Amino acid sequence: MTMPVDLDTDAARLRTVMAEDLAARGTLDDPAWRAAVQKVPRHRFVPGFYLPGEECGGQGLPRWQPVTAALDRGRWLAAAYSDATLITQFDGDEPDWENPAERYGGAPTSSSTLPSLVLRMWTDAEVREGHTVLEIGTGTGYSTALACERLGSGGVTSVEVDPHRLERAASALHGCGYTPTLAVADGLYGYWPGAPFDRIVAACSFRAVPPALVAQVRPGGKILLTLSGWLYGYARVLLTVTGDGTAEGRLLGGTVSFMSARAHAAPAFGNPAHWAAGLTGRPRVAQHGPERITAATEESFHLRFLVQSAVPDAQLATVGDVVHLADVVSGSAATLTPDGDGGGGWRVREGGPVRLWESVERVLDAYDAAGRPGPETFTLCVHDGGQHLRHPRLPCLSLPSP
Repeated sequence: MTMPVDLDTDAARLRTVMAEDLAARGTLDDPAWRAAVQKVPRHRFVPGFYLPGEECGGQGLPRWQPVTAALDRGRWLAAAYSDATLITQFDGDEPDWENPAERYGGAPTSSSTLPSLVLRMWTDAEVREGHTVLEIGTGTGYSTALACERLGSGGVTSVEVDPHRLERAASALHGCGYTPTLAVADGLYGYWPGAPFDRIVAACSFRAVPPALVAQVRPGGKILLTLSGWLYGYARVLLTVTGDGTAEGRLLGGTVSFMSARAHAAPAFGNPAHWAAGLTGRPRVAQHGPERITAATEESFHLRFLVQSAVPDAQLATVGDVVHLADVVSGSAATLTPDGDGGGGWRVREGGPVRLWESVERVLDAYDAAGRPGPETFTLCVHDGGQHLRHPRLPCLSLPSP
């Protein structure tokens, strides 16, 4: 379908409005990044995407509506220049945007990240003119285009594990005049042909810092990435790489999350009822309830990351009033059930070689005793002996082996 001749004019106007809004919110303080936002046509990188429908489908599954210029030009263009994440792929399947269809449920596997977060990532990584950068997770290519506009295409390398996604991103980038180095590659291993880099910025999350990334950064260079885990706790860290192959940096504040690198995604663990059926022994009174890590608060967001360092292979599911933890590696399990007296207490049953909830409670006790410190007070140390999260008033926590 041929678009009206004023599409570029409308898009330019919306880009200016978006840049003004981001600047008013303090997201766009750097004039060079503001110029990039006003120049890069985001709509060229999102020919189609999904937005949530107003109603759920059968069995309560979320409803996702496709949005393209052919279906609704106004809605498509307005969403493209909103500060919103636009889902472009579910379950690794590339949609046919010529004949898109509604879908129900599914796990998002690619998206165009909201522009404010894209800019926050580049600015938090302290990217400057003259730097060479490796971006992990090309996605739609919009973030890559912003980096090219700021640094020049010659300074930008971007890798994407999904070849179909990279093909679409490459077409959009080249169509806009950007020529970064692009490669189908797993971000766990960086991209040795372009190394060493001044900066590495990851648009996906990892359970631990991949050693290859540390090895591919110049001494004094920086790595910005999001750490995650199977309890869906997240933390961002800005690491500075030293000359001896180690790295260290503080956690950053906020509640930012990214999709997991596909190799680090949580495995399916089966039916929670099957795990609960194998528990023996009498329940005990829980010292802490699950709301400490499940509540929709910044503290709970931070705590999920801390406690999953103590039980890195545990996953959580809620069925009715019962909260289940299952560890597919050790075979351990725990259930938390309301005690029924109306006081908000919980009772816990555990089984297997690892006492999952007891391990969580030890972290929560130590956290409370330390005065409930925020993420910015923690330092991540990466060295040959492992990856350790350190705090002056807390026991050392270790990340899973990368």
